[in-house]
Amino acid sequence: MNNNNQQTENSRISLLKGSAWMTLGSIFSRVLGAIYIIPWYAWMGTHGNVANALTAKSYNIYSLFLIISTAGIPGAVAKQVAKYNAINEYGIGRKLFKHGLFLMMIFGVVSAFVMTIASPILAGNDSRQIPVLHSLALAVLIIPILSIMRGYFQGYNDMMPSALSQLVEQIARVAWMLFTAYLIMQVQHGSYLTAVIQSNLAAAVGAFFGIALLVLFLLKRKSNDDKLILSSNNEIEVSTQSLFKEIIGQSVPFIIIDSGITFFQLMDQYTFHPIMNNLVHVSYDQIESWYALFGLNANKLIMVIVSLSTAMAMTAIPLLSGAHAKKDYKDISRQIENTLELFLFFMIPASLGMAAVSVPVYTIFYGADPLGANILFLSGIAAMFLGAFTILMAILQGLSENGLAIKYLLIGIIIKSIFQWPAIKLFQVYGPLISTIIGLIFTITFALMHLRIKYKYNYKRTKKIFIAILIVSLMMFMLSLIFVVIAGKLLNPEHRINALILATGGSIIGGLFYFYITFKLKLAQKVIGNKVERLAKKLHIC
Repeated sequence: MNNNNQQTENSRISLLKGSAWMTLGSIFSRVLGAIYIIPWYAWMGTHGNVANALTAKSYNIYSLFLIISTAGIPGAVAKQVAKYNAINEYGIGRKLFKHGLFLMMIFGVVSAFVMTIASPILAGNDSRQIPVLHSLALAVLIIPILSIMRGYFQGYNDMMPSALSQLVEQIARVAWMLFTAYLIMQVQHGSYLTAVIQSNLAAAVGAFFGIALLVLFLLKRKSNDDKLILSSNNEIEVSTQSLFKEIIGQSVPFIIIDSGITFFQLMDQYTFHPIMNNLVHVSYDQIESWYALFGLNANKLIMVIVSLSTAMAMTAIPLLSGAHAKKDYKDISRQIENTLELFLFFMIPASLGMAAVSVPVYTIFYGADPLGANILFLSGIAAMFLGAFTILMAILQGLSENGLAIKYLLIGIIIKSIFQWPAIKLFQVYGPLISTIIGLIFTITFALMHLRIKYKYNYKRTKKIFIAILIVSLMMFMLSLIFVVIAGKLLNPEHRINALILATGGSIIGGLFYFYITFKLKLAQKVIGNKVERLAKKLHIC
């Protein structure tokens, strides 16, 4: 029994450590990616929402091409490297990385070329998107190299290099965006389209700096990796052809699954405008401005919290893959339980917290806009479902359940497509978010049912923890919302400084309440582990 408890604690620590690094890199990069919008949006003047719509639409297409250009290989390499490392075959892991790097270069060149040639078609009726897509093609060329380097480190469950490269990449990207936007719009008084083009080119600039940092990490750890390779079992012989087959075989499902959220967003991108155009008689740019409210403005902010689940997903895949390679089903059950409970502990309060302070947060980034704030409120709720989708698909991938993950994703997309038109007709701008939530509910439900039946993790415990976390999170939500509403009577929430005070105050009050109650109820100790017990005692909470 003690041995099982120790294994559970070790599994939890590995997941926490990896998730902490990935969360650090992901959260900081997302926060930077959100903060830059304040001056950038202001410098665009009256073209703010249209410029945002151009960026959102081009980025959705770019994201899909990026996933295709990487071909799911970074995730596949991380998974397979973890698998071979778990059975002491480190040499094969290095071979996988080298062959994967070669494939990345080829796919990057082909994808960048296709994206450039196809941009007039992908732009649809808006020719302004063509040069924007061209500026992103360079990033599609080089980011695959960055991605596979991150995948190699993740295969060793070493998340720190990936996290720091994310941060460096984003700092360089944001610096280029702000510098060029200020130069073009404020100094030269130029075109907002030129500024958007340069802002998208920043993705390639950031990738270059991220690659440079990872090269330094690779050189630093080379001698240690060489020792591991020399001490390998060397009992498995894998030919170059077999390695390529293994990489491609594992990567194809990653392409489809990693594109999941992008598929949902692309459906909105290509259907929202035509549907709204048939329902209301307004200008083209007005519909584009509405699209920007949920397609980029709110989405950029909620992805900060969705990145929590992305960080956990990146950590969970190698851990689950290692346990699966050793056929350690008890460990698999523990990993599933730990991953889901950690997700619930952080994601539910983060999502509801964003909803509670949606009015002042939207004002801080985009200015006072009741419609935009309401959409951010609903987007905060949607973030829970996006996060659950991300983490569950990662668990299925880590367990080599790729076929089922794709099947569940397709069910969600079909359900969304069925509800898309009636949802937009009934709820207009809110419609795409509502249809997305409905589609994701089906995907999440099927995935949870499968994991519960096949891997028999402690479902009853997880269910109890979920209910407890949800109740405490709803109490936190009400407390934060009441503060924002009452304090908003004293401070005009339409002013950015006041909005910052309201958002900060609401977040601090809600956050302190949540962590105090979860520590008091020993929820935090159950989910995070015994190590937080010392923190609770120092704070005299228990």
